[in-house]
Amino acid sequence: MRPPMRKLLIGLHLLILSTIPIQVHAATALDTIKSRVHQVLAVLRDPALKSESAKEVKKTRLRQIFDSTFDYAELSRSTLSRNWDKLKPDQQKEFMQLYKTLLEKVYMDTILSYKDQEVVFGKERGLRENRVEVDSKLLSGSTETPINFRMIAKGGEWWVYDFVIENISVVSNYRSQFGRVLTKQSPEEMLGALRKQVGSQ
Repeated sequence: MRPPMRKLLIGLHLLILSTIPIQVHAATALDTIKSRVHQVLAVLRDPALKSESAKEVKKTRLRQIFDSTFDYAELSRSTLSRNWDKLKPDQQKEFMQLYKTLLEKVYMDTILSYKDQEVVFGKERGLRENRVEVDSKLLSGSTETPINFRMIAKGGEWWVYDFVIENISVVSNYRSQFGRVLTKQSPEEMLGALRKQVGSQ
């Protein structure tokens, strides 16, 4: 009788343990953005992608990294702020895609112009619940360009929802621009202008 009873007790013990939530130690925001930046640098430094003919391949690889780094939904909501609810769900979805394309067009050439500058990371500090800011600097010779990443925790992972370059928040900058537009135009008119802007760049 003892062996079966022992097996039963072991089975019950394992069953009880299986119902206890396992604490997963997710990477910190600092670790996450370090990893993403290093992935970007690896693409930019890849000797096989140095030629002009490899530019589109390089862009594609960078987009894949950006898609796993930026929370474009949160970024879009933060940018439009109280104007977000003025857009219908399909308009919100289109705005998010157009805004993503706009940011890519604005910053991609700057990223592609990288010439072995060094990125140094500083501190991670809390902003409010589930949100932090990570300090970093882009070093180019004697020039230092501060770049801070504002990140939000979702689903056990950290995502960038804003970045601050030389004390200028991308979200705040575009919030002002879109805010002025939406005081004079309807959401559809704003989207129409954004479509043309994205298409013309």
